[in-house]
Amino acid sequence: MGGTWDLFRYPGVRSDSDMYTLGYRFRPWRDNKSMADGPSILSYIRETATEYGVDKLIRYDHRVRRASWSSDDMRWMVEVETGSNQGDFERKLVQFSCKFLYLCTGYYDYESGYTPEWRGVERFRGTVVHPQKWPENLDYAGKRVVVIGSGATAVTLVPAMAERAAHVTMLQRSPSYIVSRPAEDRVANWFRKCLPDTTAYAAARWKNAPAGP
Repeated sequence: MGGTWDLFRYPGVRSDSDMYTLGYRFRPWRDNKSMADGPSILSYIRETATEYGVDKLIRYDHRVRRASWSSDDMRWMVEVETGSNQGDFERKLVQFSCKFLYLCTGYYDYESGYTPEWRGVERFRGTVVHPQKWPENLDYAGKRVVVIGSGATAVTLVPAMAERAAHVTMLQRSPSYIVSRPAEDRVANWFRKCLPDTTAYAAARWKNAPAGP
């Protein structure tokens, strides 16, 4: 799926893979559409977090500043900055310790996504937008748009923007192949009608998962 979570609020943005492959094994995807839109995926994740109590364990407005291993304590020591960047709420440093530390930040930067340098970009009179900083008031209706790249974020953006833009062009460095697929998986929906949820989900997942080497 890629991109920023803000994009999941837009109905036109959808998954680039089926939800039987991306969904949770312990909580099967029950929607008829296997290629789900952004808001549906976001609701699925939030409902799952609430149902299993994960939402109560998440610490929001925390930013990791430093992590170090303590051989004496046999634990990770994590220095975290807490608080909000908005208003008068003062940020402060706190420290946590843990036995296991998972770093799942990907290759994204907190402040800004990766943007290559183009000579002469300062002469461009249009609007340059990075998906990680998608503006709330971005108006591209009736405009000619170029989406640079052909990864997961680009694949979801192009059809969504094409509904309102005058013309959308995908610019890619290397050729790739994109296959149009229906939103609903008839075979998976048949599994759901005839089999228990977990069995149907496993069967659909096995059918859609890419074959190994």
